[in-house]
Amino acid sequence: MIVQTPHTFHIPVMGLGFTIDTPAKVARYGISSVISIQEDNLIEQMREHYCGVANTPYIPIPEKDIDHRAKRITAYLDLLDELTSNQLYEISTQKFTGTNDIDRYFLLLDDEAPFKKIYKKMLATSDIQVKKVYEEVLRRSLKRGNIDVNIMTKCDRANNDDNGEKLPYEYSDAAAALRGFAKSRLSSSVVFSAGMNPRLFSYCESFDEFYPDQEGHLNKSIIVKVSDFRSADIQGKFLAKKGLWVSEFRIESGLNCGGHVFPTDGLLLGPILEQFQERKETLRNELFEIVNKALVAKGRQPFSTIPGIRLSVQGGIGTSEENSFLLNRYKVDSTGWGSPFLLVPEATNVDEESMNKLTKAKPEDYYVSYASPLGIGFNNFRHSSSEIQRKERIRKNRPGSPCYKKFLAFNTEFTKDPICTASRKYQHLKITQLQASDLNEKEKEEQINRVLEKDCLCEGLASPALLVNKIKVPRNLTAVTLCPGPNLAYFSKLSSLQEMVDHIYGRADIMNKLPRAHMFINELNMYIEHYQKKIVTGSNELGMQIKNNLQSYKANLIEGINYYMDLFPACITELTAKRELLMNS
Repeated sequence: MIVQTPHTFHIPVMGLGFTIDTPAKVARYGISSVISIQEDNLIEQMREHYCGVANTPYIPIPEKDIDHRAKRITAYLDLLDELTSNQLYEISTQKFTGTNDIDRYFLLLDDEAPFKKIYKKMLATSDIQVKKVYEEVLRRSLKRGNIDVNIMTKCDRANNDDNGEKLPYEYSDAAAALRGFAKSRLSSSVVFSAGMNPRLFSYCESFDEFYPDQEGHLNKSIIVKVSDFRSADIQGKFLAKKGLWVSEFRIESGLNCGGHVFPTDGLLLGPILEQFQERKETLRNELFEIVNKALVAKGRQPFSTIPGIRLSVQGGIGTSEENSFLLNRYKVDSTGWGSPFLLVPEATNVDEESMNKLTKAKPEDYYVSYASPLGIGFNNFRHSSSEIQRKERIRKNRPGSPCYKKFLAFNTEFTKDPICTASRKYQHLKITQLQASDLNEKEKEEQINRVLEKDCLCEGLASPALLVNKIKVPRNLTAVTLCPGPNLAYFSKLSSLQEMVDHIYGRADIMNKLPRAHMFINELNMYIEHYQKKIVTGSNELGMQIKNNLQSYKANLIEGINYYMDLFPACITELTAKRELLMNS
């Protein structure tokens, strides 16, 4: 059964490698984190590494095994489960000295947490018998942070056997990853991100672990990452009709986040959270009725009482005041702190070169690019070694990546078998086509530059884990892709885990001195800029659909500004100016 952890924040998934082993570093302290299970080659390398750390025999799972992807994921998750369980047990046997990990566990907690208060009482008492009672209560309270996994639903490449024949769906990338998680010993959650994948969601029906037991408990639960309430409503009901309960909706800012961006149609985070708060119970009741009807139809045990639905929010949180505001004003259960943890070596994998660059970065170094082969916006860092490598390849007239892993190979414009738009092969074929086209020189240059902007994420987002853990990087492809959210511009200091958690809970301030608006206002500015770009992009397309979309986008922004004017009276002058700017656009 999945347990409630003692912290009110979590560390979201970051890239392929930044958080791939974060549970091994923080779960013992009750901190939950999310790992990507997309890249099974990296997972196998990390399993070999941690088998060495744990002095456990490593038995390779070769690629020739038809189900190698799922088996590798299961084996790694089982190893993390064993490793972190042993860590927690070791903590439970330690003496309270003020410096041991058992002390650190409680020192990291929010000062208002019940067991933090008991810990302080234990330290303050001089009565030996009372102290022993407190110590026993504290030992029994120890809980491991959840080890959750992330599957990006759009990354669901079909695979072939050794004869080139297409394998059944369950061997696709996302389905195999889901199976690997479902068969693991972990009792935790899978986070589905990047939108609905009906085939993948339907595949969840294959596993008993996602259904309630006789007591209504779930061994494995589902978290759906969403940008707005409508997405939660649609995806929640789709899964409920299959007898699958969504245990948490993880709300993420569409623009003020790391990695890929999924902007809403001008809907802002504040009004979105307000809508969730107003309609959460109604949605919960609707989902309960749908899911129980489906469970009975399947001949399965229905829920006897309505299960809970947690709400969490992430994207651009920077201060303890914002953190508390989200928890108290919108009654969310957890806040996600991602990019700032890139500057916490105790928690994430960032190589020394990249770390040094991040500590010296300026706000303009963070930008939304089209580097992703998925064809959607991608938060990027101008001085990453992968950006330097990409430009150097162009300079040498050898643009594109060799593309060994092919996880993002979906394009069939020139080839029968899908290839990646960041690959050397695709870029050569596409640029040749554009150069021979009838486009004018300006249009030709713009389209060629858009092709050249694509970069290899499979290598770049995995390499930091290998570099930090001193694991041999295959084919010496050591360039690192950095994709933090723009909020990292306000953090410039390498921090310990204690310092970062102290910052989250308001016991310290580790931000730099740059002027910074509230996270809601920062996101608003990003959406206004995004809207202005949409106007420029759509200026040559005068269709009614484009005009209606822009009008809807503007109306949503203005509605959001009006909401913020009521929420932040001190910002009325600034927000009025932004509203007038939109009204006149």
